[in-house]
Amino acid sequence: MRASKQRAGKRRASREKGPKFSILSSQLSIIGLSTVQILETERLILRELETTDAAFILDLLNQPSFIRYIGDRGVRTVEEAGDFIESRYCQSYRDHGFGLYAVVLKSQITDPISQIGICGFVRRPGLDDPDIGFAFLPQFEGKGYAFESSAKMLEYGRNDLGIERVLAITTLDNEASVKLLLKLGFELRQTMELPGSDEELNLFVKE
Repeated sequence: MRASKQRAGKRRASREKGPKFSILSSQLSIIGLSTVQILETERLILRELETTDAAFILDLLNQPSFIRYIGDRGVRTVEEAGDFIESRYCQSYRDHGFGLYAVVLKSQITDPISQIGICGFVRRPGLDDPDIGFAFLPQFEGKGYAFESSAKMLEYGRNDLGIERVLAITTLDNEASVKLLLKLGFELRQTMELPGSDEELNLFVKE
């Protein structure tokens, strides 16, 4: 179900009220990172990305696994990464009231390099509903962080954003993501191509 304009307005108003986790917000403020936090799990904090995350995003976007399974974003410098964050991630927060968020380890919350991945919702041309996306640095894969953050994000999407139908797409050979999506309760519905691309993708749905 597409979120209504009224719900979108409520989402933006909710973000403008300030952080939900005051103690953790203070810790983040001390090291100059975003205090706009979205979710908290047992081990993780999900917060908005900002341009100070440029070095992390540069690293993530240029991982071989990211390029293979998600795509080459053409980001090669810290400056380009900062521009990418502003034009893609931050713009999504402004346009839709949601987007992809930094996943941060609670145990390293005061460490400026505590970001381990990204997780959130994307509005994508060619898809009628938001799709969930996630990507993690290789050293943090296989530890349950993707499932932990994605499960909480799905709960947030349904309860707070009013998203009743969530999509997900993967390349045909991305076995790890397929396995995770099935564990999260998604169903593989069909293969498809996004507008402007001839690459065949798996389309998953969770209702």
